[in-house]
This record gives sequence, C-alpha cells and structure tokens, in this order.
Amino acid sequence: MEAGTAIASTYDPGARVVFFPGDCRDFLATLPAGAAQLIVTSPPYNLGKAYERRRALDVYLAEQAEVIDATVRVLTDGGSICWQVGNHVDAGEVFPLDALVYPLFKRHDLRLRNRIVWHFEHGLHCARRFSGRHETILWFTRDTYAFHLDRVRVPQKYPGKRHFKGPNAGRPSCHPLGKNPGDVWSIPNVKHNHVEKTAHPCQFPVELVERLVLALTQPGDLVLDPYMGVGSSAVAAVLHGRRAAGSETEPRYLAIARERVALAAEGRLRTRPMSRPVYVPPAPSPPDPLRARHSSRQLSMTWCSAPVPRARS
Repeated sequence: MEAGTAIASTYDPGARVVFFPGDCRDFLATLPAGAAQLIVTSPPYNLGKAYERRRALDVYLAEQAEVIDATVRVLTDGGSICWQVGNHVDAGEVFPLDALVYPLFKRHDLRLRNRIVWHFEHGLHCARRFSGRHETILWFTRDTYAFHLDRVRVPQKYPGKRHFKGPNAGRPSCHPLGKNPGDVWSIPNVKHNHVEKTAHPCQFPVELVERLVLALTQPGDLVLDPYMGVGSSAVAAVLHGRRAAGSETEPRYLAIARERVALAAEGRLRTRPMSRPVYVPPAPSPPDPLRARHSSRQLSMTWCSAPVPRARS
C-alpha cells in the first residue's frame, strides 16, 4: 500500500484496504465467494455473567456458526482460515473455545492443519488454578493449500551442529535457512509497556499475524479479519504488500485502525520486530582477577583441609 492511499468503507476488489464500519456478518455478505486467501481473526469471547452462563454460551456458539459459515464462503481454494481463541472461564470452570468451535469448521469438511499454541508470559494471576498463559490458533484449509515455510524459519538452536556419524558425518545437520518454528509460538502479548499498545484491551501482536501472512499468502492476496479491532491484521498485511479487509463495530477502534494502517503504509508505525527474541540474556561481565584469585585460594584451602578417608580394616 502506498502512502496516502484511501481506505474504502465498502468492498472494492481494486482497493488496497477496506474497513467496514459495522457487523462482520453484514460485511461478509457483500464479499464475492472465494475473495480471501487468508482469513485471520480473534473473535470476542466475553460471554456474560454467571446467571446467563448456559444461554450465553449457546448464543455465542450460534453466532460463531453464522460467522464461520460466511467466512468459509469467501475463502478461496488453496486459502487458509486462522481462528484465534482462548478460554472462557465462568464460576471457576474453564471452557476451551477451540474445542467448542472445532465442529463448526469440520461441518464444512475443512481440515485442521495445526493447532498452534500462542504462549505469553503476562496475564491475570489466578489464586485457585494455574494462571492461563496461552491461547490457540486453529489453522484450517481445504484439501489443497499454500504454505511457504522458508519465509518464516527461525534461527537454529545449535546452528553449527553436524552429523556425528554415517554417510553425512561432518556435514551440517541443520537447515541453512533456519528451523521450522513449530506449533508453540512464544510471542509477547500486548500489555501496558508494549510498543504497539492502544486503547484496545486484547489486541493482536502484529508479529503473530505477520508469520501467518508470510507463510500462507502471496503479495497482492487479500487478508480478511472479520473482527478487526484496531487493525493489527491489516497492519501485518500492509507491511508485506498484501491487501487488507476487515470490519469493526466500535468507532473508536476503527479510527485507531485507520491511523495505524496509514502509519504502516508510510513506514512510521512502531511494531515489535519478528526477529527479536522474547528474552536476551545479559552479556557476562568480564572476569575480576582479584575475585578469581580469592576463589582459587578458598578452593585450595578447602581441598587441603578435607579429611582423608580411612581404609577399612
């Protein structure tokens, strides 16, 4: 997307970015079948209070079924759906939403390619159970699909490792471009001091969507987010030369999404780089010669004062 490019409010196949101000079901109804190469989203899952637990969950799943039906219709052959959900917790009971929405996709004969675990370190601290520190991404496709692994490889843990024996002894045993990132992704969630933090309480990290965009799409493909929020999926698409479309009912979030995408198009949006590790250990301090001599002297004294074991009689 070029700097200054207008953001359309209704679907236009020639538009680089489309942000629909309204319900995603209304927006999806305007898209032609097979329009999107990648559908990636994180639907809301605040399901109400304890006294309306059963009805709220049933209503939520019925609404999800409607949206999933509509997204499958606009998925192109060879495309992917990545549905990111967490757990709903009510009265101390955990409802794993990935398990509950899985049948809603399978009734369309889609195939689950990965159940990706998104691991993060920060969140609510629980007193009566282990604190939740992961959510899941269900990656569905039809029979055929695109997957570009080399674009998202990560550094090898042992980059200089070589085969120990056999016909390849002495040769590098690791892929030269890096390793497969696996299906457990440690990516910081967007909390108070995160560089991407906005007014949204549960926004996507851009780097999480970037990995999906790079692995599952080509430049110019359409990336669709039905529950767009503040536009992290659109930002990831724009940063890598893809088209973006999404819908959002909250005007404040829609305004933030427009601003973020405009900054991304100009190369001025601050995001956390994909290549940055979660934790970089501090560099070791240079050795202190005085401390080293003192430690050596203590070790020598300990060795000399150790009792000598007696031989058995």
